[in-house]
Amino acid sequence: MSTSKVVATMLPRLRPTATRSVRPMAQTLRRYIKPSIVVPLPATRIRSSHGPARRAPQPPSLQTRPFSASAAVSHGHIDPPKPGEELYVTFIDKEGGEHKLAVSKGDNLLDIAQAHDLEMEGACGGSCACSTCHVIVLDQDYYDRMPEPDDDENDMLDLAFGLQETSRLGCQVVMTPELDGLRVKLPSMTRNLQSKDFN
Repeated sequence: MSTSKVVATMLPRLRPTATRSVRPMAQTLRRYIKPSIVVPLPATRIRSSHGPARRAPQPPSLQTRPFSASAAVSHGHIDPPKPGEELYVTFIDKEGGEHKLAVSKGDNLLDIAQAHDLEMEGACGGSCACSTCHVIVLDQDYYDRMPEPDDDENDMLDLAFGLQETSRLGCQVVMTPELDGLRVKLPSMTRNLQSKDFN
């Protein structure tokens, strides 16, 4: 039974002295109940030792307020590159298909892959706490242009499936002009082990 029906059912059963304190409670409940399921409160009589019974004041009619929500910023949201500032990265998916994408400076490989519906999980949300965004850099020259992986990334790469000498976590590879033309391969499987699994 919905909360509004419970309030509507119980209100007439309350002692007359308690009726006065129920009204603020009903108004408070109305804030948290969807207007489509609110049942109007029944008219009640207030009995007083100082005179005849009189009709209890009714709550004001329900007012509907417009509902709005800000758009959720999902992982994988990237802005398209400005004309003339495009950098290119090619993903080779698990089936061997190539996806050459124009991206902006500062985008990481996890966001790029997810924004283009490529199969890269990123279970930790890009916080370097899992190995599900593992990629294999195909060209050693491009791998050498990247900053060295830090200890956290190396720890997570140890958990990655199909680890190779040029493996990196996609969430930690940020596109720069030096990486224009980068080619990475997605491994055939991922292993969803996170750092919290070992604490």
